[in-house]
Amino acid sequence: MSGNVSSPRVGVFVCRCGKDIGGVVDVPAMVEYAKGIPGVAHAEEDAFACSTTGLERIEDAIRSNNLERVVVAACTPRTHEAVFQSALERAGLNKYLVEMANIREQCSWVHREEPGEATDKAKDLMRMAVAKARLLSPWEDPEVKQNPNVLVIGGGISGMSSSLSLADLGFHVHLVEKEAVLGGMLRSLHKLSPTMRDSSEVLEHMLMSVEDNPNIEVHRSSRVKSVTGAIGSFDVEVESEGAEKEAFNVGRVIVAIGSDILRPQGLYGYGQDERIITQLDLEGMLRKGGVRGVSTVVMIQCAGSRCEERPYCSRICCNTALKNAQILRELSPDIDVYVIYKDLQTYGIESSALELNTKRKGVKLIKYQDNKPPVVTPGEDSISVRVFSPTINEEMEFNADLVVLSTPLIPVEGAPEISEMLRLPLDDFGFFREVHQLSPLEFATEGVYVCGTARAPKDAVESISEGLGVGSKAAENRFSRRRGRGAAFAEIDEKKCSGCGICIELCPYNAIRKDELGISRADSSLCGGCGVCAASCPERAITIHHFTDDQLEAQILAAVGRRSGK
Repeated sequence: MSGNVSSPRVGVFVCRCGKDIGGVVDVPAMVEYAKGIPGVAHAEEDAFACSTTGLERIEDAIRSNNLERVVVAACTPRTHEAVFQSALERAGLNKYLVEMANIREQCSWVHREEPGEATDKAKDLMRMAVAKARLLSPWEDPEVKQNPNVLVIGGGISGMSSSLSLADLGFHVHLVEKEAVLGGMLRSLHKLSPTMRDSSEVLEHMLMSVEDNPNIEVHRSSRVKSVTGAIGSFDVEVESEGAEKEAFNVGRVIVAIGSDILRPQGLYGYGQDERIITQLDLEGMLRKGGVRGVSTVVMIQCAGSRCEERPYCSRICCNTALKNAQILRELSPDIDVYVIYKDLQTYGIESSALELNTKRKGVKLIKYQDNKPPVVTPGEDSISVRVFSPTINEEMEFNADLVVLSTPLIPVEGAPEISEMLRLPLDDFGFFREVHQLSPLEFATEGVYVCGTARAPKDAVESISEGLGVGSKAAENRFSRRRGRGAAFAEIDEKKCSGCGICIELCPYNAIRKDELGISRADSSLCGGCGVCAASCPERAITIHHFTDDQLEAQILAAVGRRSGK
């Protein structure tokens, strides 16, 4: 191994990640290359570095080789850095003395057809990580008082679920709902699929639980106007109809603003004929007792979804159609019901049972091809629906009294505003995007969580489960006075600061204030480490720890194959 006596001893661990990395990148060659990098005292590979066995091997190597810094060449630090930080702590090292080289997402995944070049790039990333790791400094998480209050935005089924779970744990919850009543879309449904339970029963039970819970403060006909601060201390302003703005402080924020149903104007004649409706319209009819004067109902799936504009599957449409078709047959066995579908998505045991029971009720399921969608032609007495069936290789025609379109869930109108306010990214379709698919309850802004259909289309049962999940996440560290801010945070050199205040105006975390002398001060417990202040400071008075000028310069020099001499 190379390196000099005064340099910290660096250990390098290269992960195969099964075939995700090892199937493309030459991992043994990476290990041999690592042994020649300045400062490296130990290098080894592992099948799965993040597994229990892999972490134990890292801990043993740290102890037996007296390692002082660690580099893990594996996947993205966004999902796994905390795992390796915990391993360092167990081995007696400060958790911020680990650096990750992302050779999965940035090498093996994107260069799968070029293994040689992918390996060369992985070596470069590993060499850069080692150069930075040699300059890492240990840090302690700041001690900060955690505000036990929680803000929940949205009073639908997921928002009420998360509010109840937190209130039962003793948290005070501010539940903000834009409408005058709670319940969201649940108020518009008849029965819930696949359980066929009355939605009114579920709604009534949850409403009574919320109303009777002294730890839940409901703000009706209200909107959140601003949220500033960071995890543990968010300052919130709420505007209510006919009342003055309210201001309060919370430690966590949960976004449960729900979604809307697409109204597909013009599609299959919707909006041009009152006999062409959506499943949500049908839900309203069924809640009022059913449909009258109808002998044939045709339901068309994927109406406005799985298309060029909305390529995603809304997940609830198939179950909703089967549920409503079954209810129609139960109300009147004389009604003929046809469900015309591309692909039937009835995942899970209960949904499969729903499909089977619907068929047994006499509902006809007819598949259509994507390139041959149904043709709907309204007539005076009935609506003609023609569709080519690949099953029998013939075109079929139905004269329907009612055509029901199964339309997708779409993001609510206010999602972009909430996204900007809370620094939460949206996906390509406008739903809130989690940090990683493997961490569905983790989001970009620490201390802010999203649940229910605001994150993605899902049914009521899944929305309740996700509401409970984010409630548990928000309750974490309730009794801890230390917050893991991360190694990246701002520090301002008072000798260089001119007091211009640019950093204060630009800081999205509201973490910088002026002292009595007019000098800017950064609160590390609130700082998110984004680096905006350092990049814009005209006096270069701000340092972002873990991304210092020296560390970045070392990485650049390593990237071009030169040595800094440090």
